[in-house]
Amino acid sequence: MKKINIIVWMMLGVLGISSCESDRDSNPVLLEPTTFILNTPAYASTVYDLKNSKTIELACSQPDYGFTAATDYTVQVSLTGEFKEATDKATATYLALPTVHTTARMNVDAQELAVAIVNLSGITEENKFYTDPIKVYIRLNASVNDGMRPIYSNVIELPKVLSYFALDAMVMPDKMYMTGSICGWDWAKAYPMVSVYPVASGEFWIMKYFAANDEIKFNVSKAWDGAEFGFANTVINDNANAGIADSGGNIKITNAGWYIVAVKTTIVGRSYAYAVDFFEPTVYVCGLTVGDKWGAEGQKFTVPQTADGEFVSPALTASGELRLCVVLPKHEWWHTEFIFLSGKIEYRANGNDQDPVQAEAGKKVYLDFSKGIGRVE
Repeated sequence: MKKINIIVWMMLGVLGISSCESDRDSNPVLLEPTTFILNTPAYASTVYDLKNSKTIELACSQPDYGFTAATDYTVQVSLTGEFKEATDKATATYLALPTVHTTARMNVDAQELAVAIVNLSGITEENKFYTDPIKVYIRLNASVNDGMRPIYSNVIELPKVLSYFALDAMVMPDKMYMTGSICGWDWAKAYPMVSVYPVASGEFWIMKYFAANDEIKFNVSKAWDGAEFGFANTVINDNANAGIADSGGNIKITNAGWYIVAVKTTIVGRSYAYAVDFFEPTVYVCGLTVGDKWGAEGQKFTVPQTADGEFVSPALTASGELRLCVVLPKHEWWHTEFIFLSGKIEYRANGNDQDPVQAEAGKKVYLDFSKGIGRVE
């Protein structure tokens, strides 16, 4: 009997150990590693010719979080071997490449690396840039999406990197502002224009009343920083008999009235070029409330003659969701759609479908673009 009891206790002990191990396997303990290993590439001593390469391969050991965690890796680059935090590019000792990698073996974009080298070098003229290979230092930043602080790998040296004068890619502006006599030439009071969907189009619009001989200019920022543009070197298209003229480089609107002003951006080499169009101030109500007609097939609003006047729609022919828009050439109606929420005009711009606003048959829509408000009654 005593032997049987001993055997039973031994079996229970084994089961307990097995149970504990099982618990640890199903409930891993989250560790907080302080570093991890970035491997030195096997060909680190050879010349990395960035201009004639697409990628550079790097590999690391995954940080020991206690389990296999979904980890993001960011490549950081230095020309001195220092990786000190900085508040601006001018004093940075390193730069992070824009592409984030999700595996421990990564193909680093050679152009991204070349751009970082140019920015870190401080060299602004191509004829003064490095012609011989230079030393480049690299480390990785690893992070997981559960609030854990990021950790850093060791630093490796690539002793022979042949770079070139690579520049950041030009991207379309995502903002545009209009200033002028309409706001006392004060950028703080400048009018933000509405992005045309999608943002990559580099197009913007605004509905605005101009007094006779008002003058305007535009910029992607609210500043006199040399990037502002007006009549000079700008393609101007007067599609609305606005009487557009040059006034010392400003765009003058001779004829008072409401206009849709649209700005289109194109990239020419390393510069932006702009076209400014003036269109008739046509607003449409479309959709189910006007017989399932959309865009320019919808019903037009009447246009006021004064800056404080209201645009008024025809009476709605059916109850349903209200859809409002202006229409620009080569764009779908919803690229320039808007609605009013709690009485305030809200533009779709580059957002998703807006919250629906219901309206009843027989009612009319009233819009005051000067105050940015609308209503149905």
